[in-house]
Amino acid sequence: MKLTLLGMLLLAGLAIIPPAAAQNLPADTTRLRQHLVFLTTTPQPRNYQHPAVLDSVATYLQQQLRAAGATEVGAQPYAVRGQTYQNVLGSFGPKDGPRLIIGAHYDVCGDQPGADDNGTGVAALLELARLLGRQATLPYRIDLVAYTLEEPPFFRTKNMGSYVHAAALKAAGVPVRGMVALEMLGYYDDRKHTQQYPIGPLKFIYGTRGNYVTVAQKFGNGRFGRQFARHYRQQAQLPVKRFEAPAWLPGIDFSDHLNYWKFGYPAVLVTDTAFYRNHSYHEATDTLNRLDMRRLGLAVDALLAVVCSENF
Repeated sequence: MKLTLLGMLLLAGLAIIPPAAAQNLPADTTRLRQHLVFLTTTPQPRNYQHPAVLDSVATYLQQQLRAAGATEVGAQPYAVRGQTYQNVLGSFGPKDGPRLIIGAHYDVCGDQPGADDNGTGVAALLELARLLGRQATLPYRIDLVAYTLEEPPFFRTKNMGSYVHAAALKAAGVPVRGMVALEMLGYYDDRKHTQQYPIGPLKFIYGTRGNYVTVAQKFGNGRFGRQFARHYRQQAQLPVKRFEAPAWLPGIDFSDHLNYWKFGYPAVLVTDTAFYRNHSYHEATDTLNRLDMRRLGLAVDALLAVVCSENF
């Protein structure tokens, strides 16, 4: 087969692309969907009443983290009501030094598939792991953590997986740059009046279209939260809105980041705003077919760009 001059030039150009440039690929929406299919089709709901199902999910998570190239993969087991549950952890980047924690819970509330809550957070975590594994170097250590027992009846108790993890970090004196919780990232609606707020007048600031990701944090969260929100918004190819409010405002602490606040670590929530937009929250209708894979992928792309930046 003959090559045209243009074809030879293109091949030559591909040959000299440095490895680092080839690594900055976008999130794979097919992989995101595959993770969500697995999570939403378990034999029984992945809640605390079905520990065998949670164990099977934990095994899957460890397999995916190893395949992604995590330098350390392991479990953090602990006992609740005579039953053992486990967080799953995978590390990337330098072994030593302050670390960034990025986490998402893999359990669900009640008997429902939990596609958005929190299948999307877990799928995003796994796809981020795959992309981190393709980086030649990382500027600091990044620990990815999949938590168990975030949902009721354990929410706001010391039995939450994120409480167990945060407490262990504190007890060991581990330096932490900050924590990012991924909680519901797949539901979007471009129509007017599809976005609600804990306080009605906020719609005049943030709008009424449920088409954005928000980075939420409490007042006094420190420089980490402001820097993360600013960089995330700069990198994102979808609308991002920063939301900072008192911790008592409903929703501001409704995920695993709240436990890192308890131990003095700065933490933020990255979310599609959960029940303020997605009315299938904690319902049997929280299914995969309602989610937007393209925008879920864009949310992951922005996260990757931030955490790989030397300037963050």
